[in-house]
Amino acid sequence: MGRRSILVATGWVATAAVATLIGLGAIRLVGESITGTPGGVRSEAEIERALASPEPAPTSTASPGPGTTGTAAPSASSGVRRGFATDGGTAVAECGAGGVRLVSWAPAQGYRVHDVDRGPDDDVEVTFEGSTRKYELKVRCIGSEPVAVADD
Repeated sequence: MGRRSILVATGWVATAAVATLIGLGAIRLVGESITGTPGGVRSEAEIERALASPEPAPTSTASPGPGTTGTAAPSASSGVRRGFATDGGTAVAECGAGGVRLVSWAPAQGYRVHDVDRGPDDDVEVTFEGSTRKYELKVRCIGSEPVAVADD
């Protein structure tokens, strides 16, 4: 009887180990599609190329930082492209021959795009609206560089 109990316990442990390995293999196989970034993680160079493309589509998610910030980057067109972030969302603007235009915009989680003036024009704006707060991002060109401006 003692030998039989050892065999049953060994069989149970072996079965549990095999089931665990199969489960881990399945998680590894489909895990990235469940928890990973859609389309994979993008490198900094891929992001720069995407920002330099002529007409990227507006996106629907973003991770903006607090306040309004901007980083300038040269683009394939005549002007400079700059990204701006508010607590309500992000936008990318570009200065060109026709003035400033919004290239893309994305609301932060819990916000929606309320209004967009895409341009090109002397100034452009996008308004992000949440349940308790509204953020308006207004941009115009100073020289050939997009700059966020205070609402008049």
